[in-house]
Amino acid sequence: MERRFKLINEKKIEKNGEYVLYWMQGSQRTRYNHCLEYGVLKANEMKKPLIVIFNLIDGYPDANERHYSFMLEGLKDVKKALFARKIEFYISHGDMAKNIVKASEKASILICDKGYMNIQKKWRAEISSKVKCQAVEIDTNLVVPVEEASQKEEYAARTIREKIKRQLDEFLYDFEKIKYSVNKSYNKKFCFYENNLNKDLDNVGKVLDNMKLNRSVSKSSFFYGGEIEAEKRLDEFIEIKLESYSYKNSDPGEDNVSKLSPYLHFGNISPVEIALELLKMKNETNSESIEAFLEELIIRRELSHNFIYYNERYDKWDGISYSWAYETLEKHRSDKRENIYSLEKLEKYKTHDIYWNAAQKEMVVTGFMHGYMRMYWCKKILEWSKTPEEAYERTIYLNNKYFLDGRDPNSYTGVAWCFGKHDRAWKERSIFGKIRYMNSEGLKRKFDMDKYVKKTEKL
Repeated sequence: MERRFKLINEKKIEKNGEYVLYWMQGSQRTRYNHCLEYGVLKANEMKKPLIVIFNLIDGYPDANERHYSFMLEGLKDVKKALFARKIEFYISHGDMAKNIVKASEKASILICDKGYMNIQKKWRAEISSKVKCQAVEIDTNLVVPVEEASQKEEYAARTIREKIKRQLDEFLYDFEKIKYSVNKSYNKKFCFYENNLNKDLDNVGKVLDNMKLNRSVSKSSFFYGGEIEAEKRLDEFIEIKLESYSYKNSDPGEDNVSKLSPYLHFGNISPVEIALELLKMKNETNSESIEAFLEELIIRRELSHNFIYYNERYDKWDGISYSWAYETLEKHRSDKRENIYSLEKLEKYKTHDIYWNAAQKEMVVTGFMHGYMRMYWCKKILEWSKTPEEAYERTIYLNNKYFLDGRDPNSYTGVAWCFGKHDRAWKERSIFGKIRYMNSEGLKRKFDMDKYVKKTEKL
């Protein structure tokens, strides 16, 4: 487990500290959580209680009621599982850095999960510099930790694949929960004891009512957050869809996908657990399906985190792609567009393209869109916008607003891919230049698109 660890300040463990503190943020689960088990280990060693804290902030960038509802549902599972292990769990509300520093005042050690995105890295840097005790960051949301997979931004999947594969045996292993053996609790002495929001989790609406947040998008009735639901979806995928995944996963009409991406985004389930469960089936199901799924879960997902982690401008137009991509889009900037749609028309799925409309509706209503349609969806926004920059801004806006797994390394990278990232130059054409092109005829040729459209009409 050591290679998942990183000391993020130069302070010592506070021997006179009164508890071990785990600040949970990106890993909202109790299974296969290296941070939690390390916290249990240190608490047992020091004979001091372990406290887990989660801090809610108002107005997390681009998040709205849909995202907060899903997250709070997941925290209900965390609360229940920690209670069963007799581990104290607190939910604070307010400024992230201020509250976590306050919670750490009497801690012997602060443990946190790895942050990959800019805001997460900023919080960890500020908090680790202000706390009095040692701060440890643990990479528990990837199979191979981002800094172990590569020390630099990789160009494409082919440049990172073998770097990851040769380390899989070291990081893909089952590990049991450590028995928490500290019998004393901290309770009323903890600074957030009186204002612990975890007591309100049984009524998510009540918690939301007391928060200042964007309410423009309501909760999705198609997804319920948490590790219990994530485990259920994984089991159903393995039992029903895994066998045919290799030849059906790209077909939007078949819906032969796991739909685990929202749960991975919120850390409700570990990619390690998913991979191990699939590998258990290697003698019982289609090996090509297992290989295809692991390519997405491990190689492609970790390539996305590599991009976000090593490129601080992952969310800025000038940082998302390569010089050849910018040059070709610039060359075709003035090309005539047959259709230009306003953002309002796009958002309300009112274009001439029934397949695009179906995909946009699926996203708006459910918070999810089939992966193949996500590529098509983004390519068409490029085709129907006045400039590439406008297309990028619109895509990110819609992506972050409606997708449950928006605001994520995977989704930022997926959008960047549509503008040439992790791809190669293709045959030159109008508007797109050498950027890969997709059209509705290709969809009809490959898939039963009427089936997909009819499915979304029922939403």
